[in-house]
Amino acid sequence: MTRRPRTSGADGTAYLFARLGLVAARVRRLVAERRRDDPDPDDAFRGLYVSAADAERLAATPSATTETGCGDPSDAQALAEVEETADRAAADGTEPRLRRLARGFGLTALDLEFLLVALLPDVEARYERLYGYLNDDVSRRRATIGLALELSGIPASAVAGRSRLDGSAPLVGGGLLLVERADQPYLSRSLRVPDRVAGYLLGDDTVDAQLAELAWPAEEDEDAASIGDAAARADLASRLGAALRAGVHLGYLRERSGAAADDLAIAALVTAGWSVLRLDLDALTAASAPADLLAVAVREARLRGAGLVAGPVQALDPAGKPAHARLLRRVADQPVPVLLTGTVEWDPHWSRQAPLLVTAAPLDERGRARLWRRAVGARATDRPAGWLDGVDPARELAPYLLGPDQLRRAAQAADQLALFAGADRVDAGHLRAGVRGQNAGGLARLARRIEPGVGWADLVLPDPVHDQLRELALRVRYRDRVLGRWRMRPGGGRGRGVLALFAGDSGTGKTMSAEVVAADLGLDLYVVDLSTVVDKYVGQTEKNLERIFTEAAGINGLLLFDEADAIFGKRSEVRDAHDRYANLESAYLLQRMESFDGVAVLTTNLRANLDEAFTRRLDLIVDFAMPDVAQRRALWDRCLGTELPRDEDLDLDFCAQNFELAGGSIRACVVTAAYLAAEAGRPVRMSDLIGAVQREYRKLGRLLLESEFGAHQPRTEPARVH
Repeated sequence: MTRRPRTSGADGTAYLFARLGLVAARVRRLVAERRRDDPDPDDAFRGLYVSAADAERLAATPSATTETGCGDPSDAQALAEVEETADRAAADGTEPRLRRLARGFGLTALDLEFLLVALLPDVEARYERLYGYLNDDVSRRRATIGLALELSGIPASAVAGRSRLDGSAPLVGGGLLLVERADQPYLSRSLRVPDRVAGYLLGDDTVDAQLAELAWPAEEDEDAASIGDAAARADLASRLGAALRAGVHLGYLRERSGAAADDLAIAALVTAGWSVLRLDLDALTAASAPADLLAVAVREARLRGAGLVAGPVQALDPAGKPAHARLLRRVADQPVPVLLTGTVEWDPHWSRQAPLLVTAAPLDERGRARLWRRAVGARATDRPAGWLDGVDPARELAPYLLGPDQLRRAAQAADQLALFAGADRVDAGHLRAGVRGQNAGGLARLARRIEPGVGWADLVLPDPVHDQLRELALRVRYRDRVLGRWRMRPGGGRGRGVLALFAGDSGTGKTMSAEVVAADLGLDLYVVDLSTVVDKYVGQTEKNLERIFTEAAGINGLLLFDEADAIFGKRSEVRDAHDRYANLESAYLLQRMESFDGVAVLTTNLRANLDEAFTRRLDLIVDFAMPDVAQRRALWDRCLGTELPRDEDLDLDFCAQNFELAGGSIRACVVTAAYLAAEAGRPVRMSDLIGAVQREYRKLGRLLLESEFGAHQPRTEPARVH
């Protein structure tokens, strides 16, 4: 009588142990038969050598091509009883894992027998030695192909049995069974169940260790389900889920800046009844054997009944690297639903089948605020009362393009910064610092990053200019509402960028104004270095600009093109090849600026040199004039500051009235005077300012008139030799 296996296990392991018990019974019967037919069953060196008598006996044994003799009529009855018990468990909602695995991988009854034969020594150690005995080799403690066929009642020459162990068959192709020792004769090759598969059947849901930092299970985020336009998002996820249920197995979700394509893909798979496994294509590409790891990831997904959410696609370079193109086709061609995510346009050559193309829209300001409150609130359980009362997230997050993952990381960073500062609440400064910490470093290699350190109070400008600068800030702050929700910039491939031109003489405050606007919005200022852009080789300037715009799309910053007329100049009549290619650069910039989603400011000293097509695409043009007397007086006072010691003879009214200087020149004069005072070890005197003005006039190439200095004539001091 067959010994009954254990029947406990709410996770379905009772069915597994029952099936293994049937295999174990056949193993014991086969061992008994071998001993009965063995002329020397007590040979102490059995399995270590082949004697002459053994060779003669083996040679005289007829070939067994039709039957193996290990079957037992009780097997069918015992199997029927086990299956009946499993049917009842499945009806109660507890389907055994072995059955789920068979259904998910398309295994036949014979496939299951082979799998169980190979698994038995991993579950009960004594069967290692019994397998060694049946293999007639104590060093081979795993089932061989020949032994598996024999225990399953299949003739060794039967194609129907051998074909189930091919590399393309479900068992081996799906990674459930490994055929080892390929250099051995076919029937002597060992069969092994990977540890992850054995662990899964025994109730372990730990992700395969080979997939560390490469793939991980994901669940639909309840917070993400209600952010942004929740109704529109739920509708899109529902329609995508319905397509998956109807048989769509490949989709590409292209996300715009600040979108949540991954969350949308997860919601769609959950809606369709799948669990989710996230796959990092960036980490996969960097792995030493990406194709093998992809096979492991797909096996993990199939074990879990999961679909794959794989991205970002832009981590691959299918056009430039054939290996990446092959890998992407492998990812797309899998027996589980695959939803790819990325920011680039889909190329039809990237997969053998056409994907369902979906665009994931960015979060709006309400969605970002809602997610921020939940992300910070989740960490505020042991924080002081009112921890979240110091910031208005709807207002402060409005200028930023942030996806859910970036928002969560920014919330964590802001929470930590508030704790580090010993604050009693999270404020706008912590929020902004947390957001800036999410900026990628790629743009810093192409532009100079400036963390703004000035504010509106530092600007000395006419009121109309002030108003225009504040209008620029509010355009950035409310662009989601106006350009997105209210659709005031539809069609034409136009982005949601905000573009402004600051025009005026050198030193009139253009760069500082850009810094003030950036500070008001909580953005970093990135000053584009023209030396990294302009190139003498044809087409290279456009490539450099494209790199800048691409990197700028991934950060929350204000892009400043200083001396913009160098690259945004007028197109001219084509007289030679140089004119033609210069016009191509301008045409490219016209198109690229219109599709830009970020914030950019162009500054120029010569507004007339800019192409009119650029000015039409600008949201604001701010003219910076030379300061008048009152403004110059304020600039002198502001530049001297509060820390620099002043002598009583300073006459700032005289300086403002007599010296027509821009703010930049006034600052230069004050700095020069400060150095003179520092060297003399005394406060700044009027004579220091007059001497500094004299030097500045000479630097600017302006004519020096004695009448301009009045009673404060500059003194020419002989150079001192130390």
